[in-house]
Amino acid sequence: MSASWSCPLPLRDHRRITIGHGGGGLLGADLIEHLFLPAFGEAARDAQPLDAAVLDIDGPVAFTTDSYVVTPLEFPGGSIGELAVNGTVNDLVMAGARPVALSTAFVLEEGLELETLARIATAMGAAATAAGVGLVTGDTKVVDAGRGDGIYITTAGVGSIADGVDVRPARMTPGDRIVLSGPIGLHGMAVLSVREGVAFDTTMQSDTAPLHELVGSVQAAGIDVHTMRDLTRGGMAAGLCELAAQAGVGVVFNQDSVPIPEAVAAACNLFGLDPLEVANEGVFVCVVDGDSADSVVEILHGHQGGHHAAVIGEVTDQHPGIVVQRTRLGANRVIDRPMGEQLPRIC
Repeated sequence: MSASWSCPLPLRDHRRITIGHGGGGLLGADLIEHLFLPAFGEAARDAQPLDAAVLDIDGPVAFTTDSYVVTPLEFPGGSIGELAVNGTVNDLVMAGARPVALSTAFVLEEGLELETLARIATAMGAAATAAGVGLVTGDTKVVDAGRGDGIYITTAGVGSIADGVDVRPARMTPGDRIVLSGPIGLHGMAVLSVREGVAFDTTMQSDTAPLHELVGSVQAAGIDVHTMRDLTRGGMAAGLCELAAQAGVGVVFNQDSVPIPEAVAAACNLFGLDPLEVANEGVFVCVVDGDSADSVVEILHGHQGGHHAAVIGEVTDQHPGIVVQRTRLGANRVIDRPMGEQLPRIC
């Protein structure tokens, strides 16, 4: 897409058209002009017909990239399109940045229906608009049938960092408290339920969402966030273990303080999974001074996606680099960093 961005034209009837091999026609400028740009909508307003987008960003810049290979491509609450935008936006937000622009690169499998591609691209545009970020450049490639699982998407993003923002894990200090923004396990269980064809009494939906408003509201209140981590692959267990190891401090959290939806707990019992290790796509932890934690919870409660925010634990100078769960029975359980992924192809 990088050399082919142009003004949107009406999207043609694509319901029975599929992706095929070839360098021109529908797979070249037409695919971008007739499908991606109309689908992206307002998010592609500043897309440029150049090999690279030119951005005007003052001060420090955060830069990140990620690839998305989730299966199935669409699931309750979202699709690979929302994930590709929200995941990269959230990586920027967790670095303390205001997301500015994303690139989008698609690997499309021969035979993919354009109706499916259009839905996913439209979801990407809506997610980018919701996050206030532009989709400014990109690329498309096609691979042989049977070698691409429909769609793979890679997004890269840049964001600006305001003066004085420092969210390195090294700032974690004994006495800090840990705030969890919402319930855990929803994304992983929503994807798994579709993948395995298992029906539950309650429909579980992915929590995929941008986190910029939640974090921005905390920062706007003047609260000094010491560090943050979104709890994606490996779930809360991986996120807390990574922070403890990087900061060289201990972490303790209370089992009963962690909001786990009943449907998630039941599904995890069925599949033999630990909800602490299940991926999320719209949940983060932030570490703040002990006196600020209750204020952070109150702020998050005022936003969609933060209604179940809670203080779940604290930072300690004991057992550096180790995460400990206080169980409801009063015992201590060491939480190990997950080895590998208990749910592959989850994002």
